[in-house]
Amino acid sequence: MRRALIAANWKMHGSRDFIRELVGQLLPSLSNGVNGVDLVLCPPFPYLAQVAELSRGAELILGAQNICSEHEGAFTGEISGRMLADFKVRYVIVGHSERRKLMAENDALVARKFVAAQASGLIPVLCVGETLDERNSGNAAQVVEQQLSAVLEGSGVEALRSAVIAYEPVWAIGTGCSASTSQAQDMHASIRRMIAEHDPEVAQSVQIVYGGSVTPDNAPDLFSQPDIDGGLIGGASLNAESFIRICQSVS
Repeated sequence: MRRALIAANWKMHGSRDFIRELVGQLLPSLSNGVNGVDLVLCPPFPYLAQVAELSRGAELILGAQNICSEHEGAFTGEISGRMLADFKVRYVIVGHSERRKLMAENDALVARKFVAAQASGLIPVLCVGETLDERNSGNAAQVVEQQLSAVLEGSGVEALRSAVIAYEPVWAIGTGCSASTSQAQDMHASIRRMIAEHDPEVAQSVQIVYGGSVTPDNAPDLFSQPDIDGGLIGGASLNAESFIRICQSVS
């Protein structure tokens, strides 16, 4: 049976005081974890060490928001997987739609970042998802398949045994407009079918989580679906009460 995963993507938010307060609010409810759920916090790079220290001894896993496709070298401003691993980071987000759009990251670069993450012993959280125009034109599944195929071609389906897939419809990220439960479940099932064409066993074991304006109100319905294994939470993860309720709704 697949474990659930809830990851908090704090994006470019926070300060030392804010992080201290937020983690302090999370610990009373989440320090012992949630049964059957992997809980991941992905702060901005400067606060990785602070979050690691504040959550020491708690059942909270450290994650990062990005990774360089190279291991080391003259790449000013980049962060390598080896550096992240040195801070005990276990998960790293790759291919988030904001980076695909704002930083012009294409499928080929995302696939290289996926490889770099696993080469450093990290678990990549591969983000896939379509824009509103792509969904309205009936091409949502094809777009997601293309994004997934770039990784499968470079790494092979076996690599998904040590990875997480996050379906994030671009039109629902930070808009307050979440995909309906049926829309989310249908795409998750479609992704699992895509993977099953390569390996049915991997398809049934890989964690596929949903991201896109998840709230404490819609989380229980989303997470009750057979192919949705948790969530990649953005804005709601910046509020301790909301994030705790989302985490607890999984079980």
